[in-house]
Amino acid sequence: MPRSNKSWIICNAAAAMRFQPLEKLINLSDGYSRQFKIDNLQLVLTQRMGEIHIFEANCPHRSHSLSSAVIDAGILRCPLHGYEFSLADGRLLHATEERCRGLRLYPVIYRGNELGLMLED
Repeated sequence: MPRSNKSWIICNAAAAMRFQPLEKLINLSDGYSRQFKIDNLQLVLTQRMGEIHIFEANCPHRSHSLSSAVIDAGILRCPLHGYEFSLADGRLLHATEERCRGLRLYPVIYRGNELGLMLED
C-alpha cells in the first residue's frame, strides 16, 4: 500500500508542472544568449561550444546581471566581481569576496522543435 501511495504522489507532482517554451531550436547557435522573464523568474538561455544552459539571470553574490557573463570550459564568470560558477551543477568555484550560494540552474527540456524548462503550475 505505501508503494501505491508513493506512486500517486509522484504522479501528482508531475501533473503540477508545465512546459515553458523559450526558443525554437533553429534559432540557436554558438554565441546565442537571451534573457527571459517568466512569472517571478529572470533567466538566461545561452549556447556556448554546443552546450545549452538555462540559469538564473543575476549573480547570487550581488545580483549583477549575468547576461554578459563570460562562459568558458563549463565555467560561468560574473562580469562584476569575477565570481565563478560551474555550469554542470551551479556550485561556486571561485569567490573574490565573501562566499555566496551556488548558481541556480534549470534542466533544458526539448519538445518538438522548441526547448524550454519545466515550471511549477
